[in-house]
Amino acid sequence: MADDSPSSAAVTIVATRFAPSPTGRLHIGHAFSAMMAHDFARAGGGSFQLRIEDIDTSRCREEHVDAILEDLRWLGLDWDGPVVRQSERLELYAAALERLRAMGLIYPCFCTRRDIAASATAPHGGGGAIYPGTCRGIDQRHRLAGEAHCWRIDIARAAALAGPLSWHDDRAGTVAADPLSHGDVVLARKDAPFAYHLAVVVDDAAQGISDIVRGEDLFAATHVHRLLQALLDLPVPRYHHHRLLADAEGRRLAKRDNAPTLAALRERGEDPVGLVASLRRAIVDPGILIPTLFSG
Repeated sequence: MADDSPSSAAVTIVATRFAPSPTGRLHIGHAFSAMMAHDFARAGGGSFQLRIEDIDTSRCREEHVDAILEDLRWLGLDWDGPVVRQSERLELYAAALERLRAMGLIYPCFCTRRDIAASATAPHGGGGAIYPGTCRGIDQRHRLAGEAHCWRIDIARAAALAGPLSWHDDRAGTVAADPLSHGDVVLARKDAPFAYHLAVVVDDAAQGISDIVRGEDLFAATHVHRLLQALLDLPVPRYHHHRLLADAEGRRLAKRDNAPTLAALRERGEDPVGLVASLRRAIVDPGILIPTLFSG
């Protein structure tokens, strides 16, 4: 297990990353997060790395990868080293999954999303139904070859093995990890070889990321990530979960809510220098961005 003392997380070289999925064009919320990670690295004399999270081949498109690079260059955000592609790192995730399997911590699950939602015993968290553990502890080896299945982690057993864990967030301070609140999360999926939780902790360690700068919508996921780091003996980065941009009505500026894309802003003649300056001012003055960019 990884040492949970503060000294084990101490890193002298600052390294951050921006890790979008190429499922569409970058929007203004992406620009804010990328800029935050970029500026943090540059202020600390460190590196800013770009990772493309393209495991889900059913949703990711190569043209969106090219568009991400174009958008970041338009914003004037440069990155260090080659662009990392998750689709080229599957062996790393497979090795991590096999290590957890050897520890007796994962099991196959044949349940569909409908099965889980319909279960009377399924608790519900902020993200919907939490898996009730239907397949946990059931010998279903005879089904592995013929039926679609994912691989889940026995979260209670894993948490008991790891013991008490915590991480540091620059806004929340020291946070006690509570992975049990997420249930037995998926680590390898039916429709993609590996899931986000596993891939992201493996990648951050492999890339030497010292500081994870990302939106506060991913704060809760850190409970699971901290557990996986301990189980896989991975270093613990510092976390910086920034607020999310919102429009004048308080709605999050996200893809699902039709946030303006950077391509659209570019096409209407928006000045990228002014845009980034507004984003930087929005860090200390949340009201500055809305009237300058979205009043019309």
